[in-house]
Amino acid sequence: MRCLLAAVLCLLLWTRLAWAEGESSLRVQPDPDGGVRAVATVTFSAPVPIVQAILTDYARWPDLFDVRMRVAALTMADGVATIDLRIEHALLPGERRLLCESRATAAGSLVTDLKAGDFKRYHRVWTLTPAGKGDETKAEFDLTVDIDSVVPDWLVALAMRRELESHFRLVRERAHEQAKRGK
Repeated sequence: MRCLLAAVLCLLLWTRLAWAEGESSLRVQPDPDGGVRAVATVTFSAPVPIVQAILTDYARWPDLFDVRMRVAALTMADGVATIDLRIEHALLPGERRLLCESRATAAGSLVTDLKAGDFKRYHRVWTLTPAGKGDETKAEFDLTVDIDSVVPDWLVALAMRRELESHFRLVRERAHEQAKRGK
């Protein structure tokens, strides 16, 4: 029990130190209906088309996360990407399958929903709007995820916070690099 408490405290401290500048908010907490909900506002120093291209480059999604992840299958049809992901996580033994569909809406949001796999719920929305002089993107992020496991939601929430901070940092770095190259 002491080891678990020490690990949680170290995770919280590391999370605070690793939080990159630019994010204006991130809230991750257990959802009353089960699972975890994360809501964030993130600013990227690149225009919307660059950020949207990064977030819809489904074959390269694993590069945007620090957890071990691979794309087992990817199909595109009528503007909908069906992505079969296999995810390894330190909290969970083995590999978890996340089969999801991702699409851009007419309003400019990117929506990803659970189709099948080792999850009870998975719903993610990125809403991207121009910021600054059009050379930045303000991103509203909303994620609800419920993993089919015995790991308590509060522990998943702690790990998810750290993973999302890292994810936002990796997207930010890639967006900044591509904006500098003029892509």
